[in-house]
Amino acid sequence: MMTSMLQPRPLSLYLVAGEESGDALGATLIRALRERAPGRLHLTGVGGRAMAAVGIESPFAIEDLSIVGFNAIPRRLPTILRRIRETASAIIAAQPDALIIIDSPDFTHRVARRVRRQAPSIPIFDYVSPTVWAWRPWRARSMRAYVDCVLAILPFEPATHLRLGGPPCIYVGHPMIERVPELRPNADELQRRRSDPPLILVLPGSRSSELRRLLPTFGAAIARVVERVGTMELVLPTVPHLLTRVRDGVAGWPLQPRIVVDPAEKWVAFRSARAALAASGTVTLELALAAVPTVAAYRLSLIEELIFRAARTPEISTVILANLVLGEKVVPEFLQQECTAEKLAESLVPLLSDTPQRQRQMAAFQQLDAIMGIGTTSPSGKAAAVVLDAARRGRRGPIAVGAMATSC
Repeated sequence: MMTSMLQPRPLSLYLVAGEESGDALGATLIRALRERAPGRLHLTGVGGRAMAAVGIESPFAIEDLSIVGFNAIPRRLPTILRRIRETASAIIAAQPDALIIIDSPDFTHRVARRVRRQAPSIPIFDYVSPTVWAWRPWRARSMRAYVDCVLAILPFEPATHLRLGGPPCIYVGHPMIERVPELRPNADELQRRRSDPPLILVLPGSRSSELRRLLPTFGAAIARVVERVGTMELVLPTVPHLLTRVRDGVAGWPLQPRIVVDPAEKWVAFRSARAALAASGTVTLELALAAVPTVAAYRLSLIEELIFRAARTPEISTVILANLVLGEKVVPEFLQQECTAEKLAESLVPLLSDTPQRQRQMAAFQQLDAIMGIGTTSPSGKAAAVVLDAARRGRRGPIAVGAMATSC
């Protein structure tokens, strides 16, 4: 009887993800939490298929939260606002030892603010910082009111939050760190990377708007490169629902790319490519980790550009994720009016041979393992350690894990 009375109650954690990427991150975190506290956790939350697969039964489908295009906002907004209220009410009723909101700040941060107002003793973790380093920097300071600790996935984000007056912030690691073996070539793939004709990756983005704005320019740039260096092998990875649009978009290219939708084929191409032409985004960091020299480009619509310029972080000098992590402008970037076929081709050609431009990128990419902490504890493991430490300490208070005590 006495032994059972001394048994600690299970820790109760509530996780909230609002889109597919956060759902995948949440599932990985759940596995890490269970590894570190087997049988001693009660986990509930909001998520999608990935979190459902590890036992989290969401009260609603996170597809309810998706909005595609400005025209859809009035129609979907009442549902989203209702889901925010329902989620916050469920968390307040559950009184968990900690709440972990995962990415999707337009949804999860509104939930967190409601929880903080009505249940201020619940510690709140934000797994994945909003991009305060790129735009709307004032969000960092406002987060202090309802976030106790940011679990950052980019190594420069703790310093950014400190500079902007944001909440305590710990770098736990980017989820792609756990996929680094998929990005590094074996001996045969390395030989292909060095062989002719060169394999060039073409990555115009994963949204219809990106394809519409970038595919014609990318095609014209490739035509100019072919004129200067001769034949190449082009590989264009995409997702199944955009396959028809991509095929139509490349139909007039002078050199037809091999279009791949299978993720395994995509990673083989990453490991074998000599260079890449890519839309700005997470893929630039994937390419850097794969040691593929890259030219990056992007185009926004006029209204998106005006909004971004009005809300951008003044200190930012690059929007390319690989450059931000490296702390220098290594990957050439061509944005908006600068995104022309001539400029893209002019920067891509030198990356196909042993030039100073290629050598500079390759040397910079070698620093990433140290900068990102690759080869140490997994990102999900670090995040789980911080959350469990705070939950075991009880209600809101100092959050620290070993050497990370100075951060959170």
